[in-house]
Amino acid sequence: MSPERPAGIVLVPGLIHVPGYLDGAGRARLAAELAAALALAPAYTPRMPRTDRPFSVRMSNCGALGWVSDRAGYRYQPHHPETGAPWPAIPVTALAAWAALSGYPAPPEACLVNLYAAGARMGLHQDRDEEALDAPVVSLSLGATALFRYGGLARSDPTRSLRLRAGDALVIGGAARLIHHGIDRLIPEAPNLLGGPDAPVPMDFLPPDGRCNLTLRRVTRPPGA
Repeated sequence: MSPERPAGIVLVPGLIHVPGYLDGAGRARLAAELAAALALAPAYTPRMPRTDRPFSVRMSNCGALGWVSDRAGYRYQPHHPETGAPWPAIPVTALAAWAALSGYPAPPEACLVNLYAAGARMGLHQDRDEEALDAPVVSLSLGATALFRYGGLARSDPTRSLRLRAGDALVIGGAARLIHHGIDRLIPEAPNLLGGPDAPVPMDFLPPDGRCNLTLRRVTRPPGA
């Protein structure tokens, strides 16, 4: 990682792609930090509100607050829905990415961890459960390449697709903060290891062709904002 703020590629105003933000050493470091966090907050299968249908993606969280979904709805809460324990601290490498990429004056309060197996996907959605919508969402990708799809503020708006690879960062903020986005599928690209070809790092909590995505969010408005 560079200590300077990377310029990135502006896909649409507010949506910035930073390919290869985490190099092999950075991916290995984040993998180790994440493994320690998941030992404290095991991944679980969330369920859709009302229908109670299971997500195809397994999840966990780090930080003071964690995003959860169940029959009661979407919300942030300070404890794991199955163990009742507080969420572990946000990984140091993820916090450094927020500081480098977000441009926001307050730290993140939540780090949602999505674990994808082959065949898992995430339908088009908006990240709108936060009070601090002036803060961006910062995303980090590990593992398999994913086909990321993004559109506009309306679900019916035209969409485009982008391949997110291990080490890539994505910033969703500004005019793009409430765009619809999702993951259509994972793409088998060899070598398909968490660390990439220069730093293969197996992860016990991911299947061989799996993907891990972390999204950092500021949930509440900072004091005085």
